[in-house]
Amino acid sequence: MPDFRLRVFQSVARHLSFTKAAQELFITQPAITKHIRELERSYAQRLFERRGNRISLTEAGQLLLQHADAVENLHQQLTEQLHLLHGAARGRLRLGASTTLTQYVLPPLLPAFQARYPHIELTLLNGNSEQIADALLQGHLDLGFVEGRSKSRDLHYELLLEDELVVVRSPDATQPATLTVAQFAQHPLVLRERGSGTLEVLEYALKAHQLKLSELQVAFYFDSTEAIKLYLAAAPGCLGVVSGRALVKEVAAGELEIVEVPELQLARQFEAVWVQGEPLSPAATRFLSYAHKHYEQ
Repeated sequence: MPDFRLRVFQSVARHLSFTKAAQELFITQPAITKHIRELERSYAQRLFERRGNRISLTEAGQLLLQHADAVENLHQQLTEQLHLLHGAARGRLRLGASTTLTQYVLPPLLPAFQARYPHIELTLLNGNSEQIADALLQGHLDLGFVEGRSKSRDLHYELLLEDELVVVRSPDATQPATLTVAQFAQHPLVLRERGSGTLEVLEYALKAHQLKLSELQVAFYFDSTEAIKLYLAAAPGCLGVVSGRALVKEVAAGELEIVEVPELQLARQFEAVWVQGEPLSPAATRFLSYAHKHYEQ
């Protein structure tokens, strides 16, 4: 089994943060520091340059990261091949998903999958669609789930589920329930951040009406759908654009309301994604099949 200190090192190197590595590995930050210092003593090399609150990899750190990734991949391949000898479903499965999928789509699948395959170790990385694509290409994930329209030629995409964005606001009986695109464009907007599939779909919809985001009044960009909902609840007059799946509870409770903008085409797809030309691991294949069956019901 690979040295746990290497796993700690990989996490710190990936995030360039001791705090985020501690959160990912569920250990304390002093423990992270201890493991890194032990590695540096063992190799008699500094692995990170420290400048104030920022860190970066040294040349020795970059070399160690290459070999640590190779060791991790070889160990995973060995684990999978050994367990395939007697048909057991075991091993590590590193999932990554864009924010909407992480918050509202994948979590309901995980408990039953874990119950069926208790020896598969699951992790789930949350990021926007662009970040998930990058993590796949860097070898940090086995299987991703994204939204949006942009595609990388280095990745393979497979439809998982249809979705639709909706325009939402704090309830206001004085405002019309349906807006034209021109009326929509006159409101302050609360949107997802650059790199998100949600923002990309909106930009494509606006482009069909010769509109650019730079021409509109954007009150705030958030990297969280939950933050958008909370902002809207406190900001009458603002409009947000999020997945309808994110609004079930708030709409039912009367905390937010959906506004129809028929001229905006906001349909999109949730897709599974992995590196082009590379076969999925047995664990990833099982999870993808399980997800398809769940949403076909």
